[in-house]
Amino acid sequence: MTSQSYIRSEMLGPTSPPISESGAFFWLKQNLFATPKDTVLTLIGLLALGWFLPPMINWLFIDAAWTGGGRGVCATVAQGGSQPEGWSGACWAFVGAKLDQFAFGRYPVDERWRPMLVAVLFVLLLAPMLIPKVPYKGINAILLFLVLPVVSFFLLVGGVFGLEHVETALWGGLMVTLILSFVGIVVSLPLGILLALGRRSKMPVIRILCTAFIEIVRGIPLITVLFMASVMLPLFMPPGMTVDKFLRALIGVSLFASAYMAEVVRGGLQAIPKGQSEGADSLGLSYWQKMRLIVLPQALKLVIPGIVNTFIGMFKDTSLVSIISMFDLLGIVRLNFSDANWASPVTPLTGLVFAGFIFWLFCFGMSRYSGFMERVLDRGHKQ
Repeated sequence: MTSQSYIRSEMLGPTSPPISESGAFFWLKQNLFATPKDTVLTLIGLLALGWFLPPMINWLFIDAAWTGGGRGVCATVAQGGSQPEGWSGACWAFVGAKLDQFAFGRYPVDERWRPMLVAVLFVLLLAPMLIPKVPYKGINAILLFLVLPVVSFFLLVGGVFGLEHVETALWGGLMVTLILSFVGIVVSLPLGILLALGRRSKMPVIRILCTAFIEIVRGIPLITVLFMASVMLPLFMPPGMTVDKFLRALIGVSLFASAYMAEVVRGGLQAIPKGQSEGADSLGLSYWQKMRLIVLPQALKLVIPGIVNTFIGMFKDTSLVSIISMFDLLGIVRLNFSDANWASPVTPLTGLVFAGFIFWLFCFGMSRYSGFMERVLDRGHKQ
């Protein structure tokens, strides 16, 4: 066989274009109807949505009472409503009338500009902190985590600079939920890192103390921690000395979350290959330089889902402060069920749906942002 046998003497003819791998039809085929099993499950899901969704939409929106000034609005079926006789839609008029209390609790009406100002400052400092491309992250972090809490304390509590003193017993609603969550997140992450490092320490005393704290706190329900901080702690303090109840709740929630955070971080530390530490040692780095520059950045990146999951759990667990007579968002919503002016069969369910939606909104936001950060930090993989 001569070498000319491998030389093509004429051009190839045109080939058919590739099958389209984009568009709505391709997505449906790939994700919902790829196999007979997927097709059956998709049809069952569509039937379930067709069964549950229309009544839910009717109750939430079509038959709902949007305006009004009393329980009579919520206890009456809207004209032309689709619900069975004796039923009525959601009472959003109740939520609208109580919205200020749901946000601020019993905080004095004339002083509510103060928590609103704190909320604006929080958003203005948090937004650039969450956007990776915004510069000056160090200054931003100092303002958000150090300066803002001090400014917020004087603004919310008052008693200085001519501001009226507002005791924490009057705080409530979404304001309490966000304050407890923010302080818990800010305190639990660095404290959890220290506890995780302490549990892996080669010094027996530090290792035993950190391990004991983590295991004891993780073995106790949060409601017990809050009860102990509120009721039992004053019994061990000198006569005449007391600690603000809200501060006790802040400390209890922060310490409880830090124990769980420590185990999440420890899992990330154990996932780092030993060669990373050995390489840092070969460069002459100290222990804290090795942890700050080499080990912790890699470990925290690996456990972002676990960290955010702890934050989400802590955000929802703030509703347990009602055990110590403090009213977060859920607590203040339930407290308003006793208002005789709005007492109706649908008022409690409407309030709980509203509170559940607000909790879901914040938790979903944290979840989506954690996914965004995973993609940003995952430089070595194709997105």
